[in-house]
Amino acid sequence: MPSTTPGPLPFLSKMTLSILLLVLIGGIIWVGQEIIVPFAFAILLSVLLLPFNNWMEKKRIPRVAAILISLIISLVFIAGVIYFLATQISNFVDDLPKIKQQLELHFRTLQKWVSQQFNLSRKEQTEMIENATEKMKGSGTGVIGQTFTSITHMLAVVVLLPVYSFLMLYYRDMIRKFLIEVFEDKHEPRVREVLAESRTIVQSYMVGLLIELAIVAAINSAGFLIIGIKYAIFLGILAAILNLIPYIGMLIASILCMLITLTTTNDISDVIWTGVVLVLVQFVDNNILMPRIVSSKVKINALISILGVLIGGGLAGVSGMFLSIPAIAILKVIFDRVDHLKPWGLILGDDITKPQEGKIYKRIRSMSSKQAPKKTSVSAN
Repeated sequence: MPSTTPGPLPFLSKMTLSILLLVLIGGIIWVGQEIIVPFAFAILLSVLLLPFNNWMEKKRIPRVAAILISLIISLVFIAGVIYFLATQISNFVDDLPKIKQQLELHFRTLQKWVSQQFNLSRKEQTEMIENATEKMKGSGTGVIGQTFTSITHMLAVVVLLPVYSFLMLYYRDMIRKFLIEVFEDKHEPRVREVLAESRTIVQSYMVGLLIELAIVAAINSAGFLIIGIKYAIFLGILAAILNLIPYIGMLIASILCMLITLTTTNDISDVIWTGVVLVLVQFVDNNILMPRIVSSKVKINALISILGVLIGGGLAGVSGMFLSIPAIAILKVIFDRVDHLKPWGLILGDDITKPQEGKIYKRIRSMSSKQAPKKTSVSAN
């Protein structure tokens, strides 16, 4: 009887299934981001607190108590950072009347420049701005609705994050056993290796990120204090927090800090020096801090990192940008250990090697070398 075992799928079929799977995953994240994002942050927090919990349990502290202690410490730290930022923002809000006056001054200067360069009178410019303002008012209800949705989503994350983290830390042995037994026995060593390395990557990434955040915030604040701009500490910390978003964050921070500095001073050199400080800190961060502090066993190339950040931002906003890098690192660990997914792991990595010669090319080169005439030496009589 002929064999009924199905053969391997053609290349186009595999590629089509892979694209459909990616689209399906992206659709699930887009639709269920209000559930997935808090759960993903809870996974990161749980993995970060896991060594501390294991240490306390070795000291014979009950698991529930150990989890509660670690969560309370982490929440107090987060609350302290939020309180500090809130006080800095309140000082910024108190100066809004002065900032408004400064903005009006810069706006008049800009109007004068536009009228000189584009022959548009101030009256025409004012009419254009009023028309744009009327259009924005028409969509005001939508903006308010989006703002309310964002605040509601943030509150949901704050409430669900400790609950998810507590349950994952409490049931971690059961979750680990499930992830091992869901695969065949022959894959158990590989699954254990993936779980161990994924945990190591997430822990090193999160701890390194916190250390980098503190160092960058300190350098930014020191630089801003030296040049003497207003809100130096607030802008330094704000730029460091935005720097957590790979590649894009520091660009946003530079523009935002320079704009705020522009509203608080009449000296354009302060704005220029603010940009210079941020560029120098970014150089130090990219060449010294990131490779030494946030480095991990898995290297992700810059192209995939930027694409991942943009896709994560498109699917889940700022949270998706932040979660994209650890998610790609974990995917690379999985791809490197599954035979038919190794090409995907290769494209995610940063291992630049000399391309290997194909078999056909090697065969042609060996044949041409055999057929080439040998040079004979002619001796002089």
